[in-house]
Amino acid sequence: MKVVIADDYQNCARSLKCFTYLKDHDVTLYVEPAKSEKELIERFIQADVIVIVRERIRITQAILEALPKLKLISLVGRHSKMIDFEACTKLGIPVAHGVSSSPLAPAELTLALIFAARRNVVLEASRMQAGQFPITLSHRIHGSTLGIFGLGVIGEIVAKSAQAMGMQIVVWGRKASLDKAKSLGYGVADSKESFFSSADVISLHLRYSKETQGIVQESELALMKPTALIVNTARAELIASGALENALNLGRPGFAAVDVYENEPILDGKHPLLKMSNVICMPHLGWADHDTFEMYFGEAFEQVHLFANNLPLRLANPNVLNK
Repeated sequence: MKVVIADDYQNCARSLKCFTYLKDHDVTLYVEPAKSEKELIERFIQADVIVIVRERIRITQAILEALPKLKLISLVGRHSKMIDFEACTKLGIPVAHGVSSSPLAPAELTLALIFAARRNVVLEASRMQAGQFPITLSHRIHGSTLGIFGLGVIGEIVAKSAQAMGMQIVVWGRKASLDKAKSLGYGVADSKESFFSSADVISLHLRYSKETQGIVQESELALMKPTALIVNTARAELIASGALENALNLGRPGFAAVDVYENEPILDGKHPLLKMSNVICMPHLGWADHDTFEMYFGEAFEQVHLFANNLPLRLANPNVLNK
């Protein structure tokens, strides 16, 4: 079969051990994102199978109708809000998906960003390379307050690790998060306002949904200390559009570390946060480690192998079987 892997930004799919699932197929891999829907269709036009990497591209009914040879979409990951599943079912195109999750990788990056930002690691490394002197003063981790917004699996790992470094943990979120925080012995903020105003570091760990879109407003960021740091390795849309840039320009909070953006990837350095010396920007690396990729891509490639051998699939649109 003709298999197309879309948007492998790390250009690593062929180097993964799980790529052996595709050894009997004609595989085309794209690293750079398509610049238009027309170019995307041109890439997929001959494909029997396309492998979609999480939420990197949008698959609409119009695109699907332009791909007469398409027999399967295999999704890297468990979910995607970018695929028109109803249209896939209508056109008889099964969408296979993964089942695993990897909280460790994004939790580790969150902790790395907290330490790097609070201790001026990136700033001082770049200053030293530039031969600049004297050095700056940083903020101690031990004894500072870490606010966890959303105490899910990732948030809990971050909280536990930060507490081991001497940070005081305070939690805000839905009732489930607050109840969990109390059971684990963490502090619970009296209100959303006190949560933002009291923390030295705030880390966002909410799932993105209609309910959580823009759940952090500029008025709440303005309550943060001028020495405080906000970290977002979850979803950019959790913060109201433009609010973080405006708040940083006004000095509250004083620092930010982000791994997610409203439109990805960020190309040619064209993002306002990249121009701010008080912000650490990462290119959505929260999930990108060898173990996670072997697991996620392995599940997607396995589904292609099963499909090629007429074996049952793990379907996101099981009603397609009626077609």
